[in-house]
Amino acid sequence: MSRLAATFEVLAKIGRKALIPFITTGDPNPEFTLPLMHAMVEAGVDIIELGIPFSDPMADGPVIQRASERALAHKMSLRRVLALAAEFRKTDQKTPIVLMGYVNPIEIMGYESFANAAKLADIDGVLTVDLPPEEATEYGALLKARGIDPIFLLAPNSTDERIQKMDALGSGYLYYVSLKGVTGAGHLNIADVEAKLQQIRANTRLPIAIGFGVKDAAMAKTLASVGDGVVIGSALISKIEANLGNLDTAKHDIIELLAAMRLAMDA
Repeated sequence: MSRLAATFEVLAKIGRKALIPFITTGDPNPEFTLPLMHAMVEAGVDIIELGIPFSDPMADGPVIQRASERALAHKMSLRRVLALAAEFRKTDQKTPIVLMGYVNPIEIMGYESFANAAKLADIDGVLTVDLPPEEATEYGALLKARGIDPIFLLAPNSTDERIQKMDALGSGYLYYVSLKGVTGAGHLNIADVEAKLQQIRANTRLPIAIGFGVKDAAMAKTLASVGDGVVIGSALISKIEANLGNLDTAKHDIIELLAAMRLAMDA
């Protein structure tokens, strides 16, 4: 059983939902990411999504776009992301790590080379935003053969057929994009999310994490009542951007928000 499957199984048994922070690796500098990862675990997160910085993102809103720009200015590459994840794993064998990014850096490395490198770094899952399931069969098989979960995005307009396809190809969890548009945009309609999750659950055996519009503890609590996990990204990265001159404050503010979310989700 993979770390992700084991994590969701344990959480289900104790009636708890997964808190999943997303951060851009290397933002605002490579030295900040590793201690932040460990601090987030201490604050009660269950899974960490590490963003792979990319110059031409299509799903990321302005906040995460700027985070990628800051990371790329420090020469943060896919190989350096993997190296940082491997460093984290030296002292944390429990917390699952999911890489989230775009297919271009993976294609440049080569699918098999990437899968081997991800295995060596002890990565648990990979979410490739712009690789649709129709084109991911071989790539997904390479990951699964190495015990790595391929994770897919579901949208508000995903059909039953498409949900079933992602259920068949994916593992670990499905990531439900809770609103139309880019990360950090718009306002969530909880009733719409709940209705869509009922449709998704009828077509998948996998846990469902909800993201793309989570801003605060109250929203995390509400979404945790209908999903299996809650992903928060832009709201965390905004804390970094607001405190580029004082990263201790940025780290404090991120941990404070995550702790509040953990408390609200467990209430």
